[in-house]
Formats: sequence, C-alpha cells, structure tokens
Amino acid sequence: MLKLAAFADEISPQLDEQIEFCKRNQITHFELRGVYGKNVLDFDTALRNEIKTKLEANGLGVISIGSPIGKVKITEPWPVHFERFKIAVDAAEFFDAPMIRVFSYYPPDGGSILEYRDEVIGRFQIKCDYVKDRNLTLLHENEKQIYGEKGRECAILMKAISSPKLRSAFDFANFVQAGERPLKNWPALKPFTTHIHIKDALLRDGTVVPAGEGDGDLAPILRDAYASGYRGFLSLEPHLAAHGKFSGFSGPELFQKAVDALRKLCDEQEIPLAGIEG
Repeated sequence: MLKLAAFADEISPQLDEQIEFCKRNQITHFELRGVYGKNVLDFDTALRNEIKTKLEANGLGVISIGSPIGKVKITEPWPVHFERFKIAVDAAEFFDAPMIRVFSYYPPDGGSILEYRDEVIGRFQIKCDYVKDRNLTLLHENEKQIYGEKGRECAILMKAISSPKLRSAFDFANFVQAGERPLKNWPALKPFTTHIHIKDALLRDGTVVPAGEGDGDLAPILRDAYASGYRGFLSLEPHLAAHGKFSGFSGPELFQKAVDALRKLCDEQEIPLAGIEG
C-alpha cells in the first residue's frame, strides 16, 4: 500500500486545523513546511516543541522537512545558505523526519542556470557529505526555473552525485509547467525516485488542477511505480487556490477535493492506499 502525506500548511496556517483534517482523511504524515505562517526553518524552540507534542499525541509523524533550501540565486553567498541548510538538518533530526526537500538554485538576473552546472553539483556534494553519517536523505524536487527544471538536468544531477543520500521527489505539475510531459521523464528518474508529490497541471497554461484532471500523466506513472515496488508516500501539495515561489495554499475545501481526486485515481488504477478504503 502507498501512504499519504500532506503539505498541511495548504489546509490552514493553524496547527490544530491541519491535524484535524489529516486525521479525518487518514493522512498519517506531514511534509512539514509551515505553521502559523512561519516557515519550518524559522520555528523557535517553543513552536517546535508544540508541533512535535501535538503530532505525537495524535499519532502523526513528519516524513519530510519541506524546506526552501536551494530556492535562491546561485550567485547568493554560499556560507549563508549553507547555514540555513544546517537548520533544515537539525529540524529533520528533531522531528525524526527521514527526508529533507531541497531545490537546485535559480539563475542570476539575465543569466542561465545551466551555465552554473558545476557549481550546482558542487553544492549538492557538500550537502550530501554533511549528512553522510546521518539517517537522512535529501530529496531534490524538480521546479520551474531552477537547474533541475527539466528531466534531463534532474537526471544529470542524480548521476553526478551518485549517492543514496540524494534522491528525487517527483512532481508532476512542475514538469508540466516547465513544458514537459512527466511520462517522458519518468524512465530516467524512476530509479532515483523515493518520494512523490501529488500535484497536476494543464500544459496549455500551467493551471494547477486536482490529480488526474491535467496533463501530468499521474495514472500511468503511479501505476508503474506501484507495479515496480514503490511503497513510499504520496505527498499532497495541491496548490489549488494559490501558488507562489515559496509555498502554496488550497484551504480545507479544495484540499478535500484534492484528497478525493487522488483517492478516485488510485481506486481506478487499483493502487491501494493505506488507511483509505477505495
């Protein structure tokens, strides 16, 4: 069975509402990005403790730190950014999260990020080295305008690092919004994919839609992933009301629509979801 996670800050900024919704929909884990309008890298000790205590009391866990690491221009000072990365690592260890989501940098104004390939790879190598003795995996998410925007560069990054400490978080909608069909990218990234984000979009204009209603090829990819032995998480990041550079929002009604669409899609493809009856 596949398990469900959620970017719960898309449900509500309020922690109790995030928890209540996830429990009601049998979503067992947060992909922790924000609470009370604060980013996960900016939680103080009191807020960290509140979140951890309430999640544990409600039988919920954190599967990944949904960090914004790598969502900066490649020309911005590396030492400052690396210190932020260390905060993400500390947060993952505090919340017992086995994964940290990361990105592969924006270009400088007027430049191409492809010109900085070696710098991108070098930075990822440093981050992987930092966690080599920790029970953590870095998840590179394909994203518009970063180095790993398209499937080719995502695969180059994975092969260049060639480490189990770096794997892919496959995001259907982000590939669509970059003008690519996810199904064409799947064969090259499938061996590296250990986490899947559920978000769909339309090729014609990039509009985000519920799972299975766009051009994200979710059905054949999820069917193949499951048949090939994938038993990880489907992490709901629907972005149905708003999406920006660092976060998105759906609200409880649209997030429910996203959950129902995923449930329907998986039921049609005979993919069992843990805790959810088709």
